[in-house]
This record gives sequence, C-alpha cells and structure tokens, in this order.
Amino acid sequence: MNLKSGLPFWLIKNGLSKDYLRLEENIETEVLIIGSGITGALAAHFLCEAGVKCVVVDKRMASTGSTTASTAQLQYEIDVFLFELIEKIGEENAVKAYKKCLESIFTLQKIIKDLNIDGDFMMKTSLYLASDAKGAKDLRKEYETRIKYGLPVEFLDQKQLKEKFNIDRKAALYNSCSAQADTFKLCQALLNYHKENSGLVVYDHTEVITTENKKNGIVAHTEKKNTITAKKIIAAPGFESEALLDEKVMKLNSTYVLVSKPMKEEQLWNERCLIWETARPYIYIRTTEDNRIMVGGFDEPFQDSKRRDKLMEKKNDLILKRFKKLFPESEIELDFYWCGTFGETKDGLPFIGEHKDHPNMYFALGYGGNGITFSVIAAQMIRDLYLGNPVETDLFSFGR
Repeated sequence: MNLKSGLPFWLIKNGLSKDYLRLEENIETEVLIIGSGITGALAAHFLCEAGVKCVVVDKRMASTGSTTASTAQLQYEIDVFLFELIEKIGEENAVKAYKKCLESIFTLQKIIKDLNIDGDFMMKTSLYLASDAKGAKDLRKEYETRIKYGLPVEFLDQKQLKEKFNIDRKAALYNSCSAQADTFKLCQALLNYHKENSGLVVYDHTEVITTENKKNGIVAHTEKKNTITAKKIIAAPGFESEALLDEKVMKLNSTYVLVSKPMKEEQLWNERCLIWETARPYIYIRTTEDNRIMVGGFDEPFQDSKRRDKLMEKKNDLILKRFKKLFPESEIELDFYWCGTFGETKDGLPFIGEHKDHPNMYFALGYGGNGITFSVIAAQMIRDLYLGNPVETDLFSFGR
C-alpha cells in the first residue's frame, strides 16, 4: 500500500536519498532492523553507540515511507489529555508517559548536537488552542493537571492570547519545551553518520517476507530469497508491522498536509510557535526554515488509498478555511500538498518491546501524533532490552 500521495515537501527540499545497497546474498548480523524511517534510524543509532553490529533493511528507497510525510512537530503532549489518560491507565503511568515524551525532545536535541548532524532541529514554543467553550474548559482542567505533576505549561486567557499572538480564541495552553525538525533530513543524517562511523549497513529495496526462529536467533527471508541471520530483529516499519503481528493493535487514519509559498517574516505569527487545537479532527501548524507555513489535519479513518487521495482537494480547502479563520488577514498561497496514512491506538500510546507470540523480535511501533518522540523512547528501551539493562516495559507493552 502507498503510505502517502502528492508531493511531500521534504523530498522536494532535500532531493532523493543516496541509493543504498540492495541485498543480493545471505548475511549475518547481531541485530536486523526492519524499516529505515526515523524509528529505525534512531534504533540503529542507540545500538551502534553501544557497539552493536546492525543491518537496516527497507522495501522502499531508504527513508521514503511515512517519514517523508511527517510534519515533525515534537511536543510532549499526546493526542489524549493527561487528565483523560489518568482515567484510562492510572495516575502513575499517565504522568510517566507525558514525562518520557518531554525528556525525549531533549534527548533528540542532544543526539543532534553530539553527532554534529543537521536535521533542521529547533526548539520552539507551542500553543494548544481551545476550539470552543468546551475546549477552553478542558484546557483549564488540563492546565491544573499538568501543574500538579510539574510539567511545563502556562494558561493564556482570551485577552492574553489576543495580545501576544493576535489569535482570537477563548484560551490556550502555552509551553516553551517543544521542537520542530526536518524528519527526512534527520533520518538520512543518522543513517549516514553510522554508516561512516559505526559500520552500519543499510539495504533498500529489500523486503522481508517471513521470519523463522532458530535455536540461537532468528532468520529473515527476503522477497529475493536471501536470508539475514540475526540474534534479534527490531520491527520498525510503522503500521505495516501488522504483516508481522497476529493481532490488530491500531486503527489507520489518513492525514492531509499543505505547504505555502515562502512568506515575508512580518506575515508570520509571533514566535512562529507550533499550533494545534482541541477540535477533533484538529489542524496543526508550523513554519519552515524558508518561511513557509505548513498546516495539516482533518484526519479521517483510512479505508483505501484511492479514496484517501481523491479527498485531497476537498481536505485542502477545509484546512485552508480553518487556517484563515484563525488568521483572517493571512495571504497564504498553496505550493505543495500531500496526504499520508498513520496508525492510532486507543490510549494514544505506542507499543514497544517484545510480544509473546514473536520470540527474538522487538517492536517499535510509535503510533499517533507523537511518532518521533515515541521513536526516541522506543529506541532507548530496545537498546536496554537487548543489552540486558533494567527497563520498565509495562507502560508500552502489548496486552496492557
């Protein structure tokens, strides 16, 4: 299935990745990582840093799956309010999930600095806007909950929001601990760094069809009838992991994104903060390095790629209309647009770790709106699992 359609801005901006090797023989490695998107790249990073020999495979050209469709808005908030998550999974686990997401943003910042790689990463402020009176009431309750547990947040009323950002909404939550990046560029930089410095090998156009457990490990069989023998496999192919799992753990949604032509600096809002809202479906907004506005949303349940793609024009109109309602004086003009498919879980949290029916395999399934922060968490956890370090797995486990 096509993961995306249209013209993803990141591919146009950066150009296609270098064509990696194609597997044409039987090989052995310590850890095989299936998926060369940002989740697979981060898993490779943490393992390579620990001295583990890794091979990454992808059935597409490297990093050109869902990673190219990501808008890369890194926020510690997930799609479920903290006060609602507490009701779903309990106080301790809910707070822990939020704090892990917050920590992951700074972890990613440190990785980029330590490796001296370029992923257009930038710390940003963030606005979570009330879409209506109920949204304002929910944000007040969410503010009080976050304050209680020491999470960074400020509450802005209608007057403060208008004065600071010229946005006419009843309320918003504001924080300075968010970030944005170019996910495709970052993913390529991570893979290339470890190819050059850690012996990482990446094969693209190499599809794993089946896996077979052996006494001392696991063997992956490819479409071209080659084998990759490893001690462990990390499954990081996004929602396509369903081909490897015997149970359905998420539902599919489609999201739509458009990018404007470059704007003048004075046409952009104060702080160029990340923006999203309490409405469901919501829109999400950010800017790019060259002063473009990137806005997406109006997600809906995925049925098939043809129907998803046919809706692009209609969705673009809806997104622009919602954006114009927020910024009525904006002179935004459309330049690029695309749609993509992603997975979503009932509690908004990822699935990370081992599955009882799949020995010798770790799953890194960072579903939902916080895919990149979940990917950082997953990569660290799986490294520790492989190395035998203490690691808490219950929060993101299968069958929770």
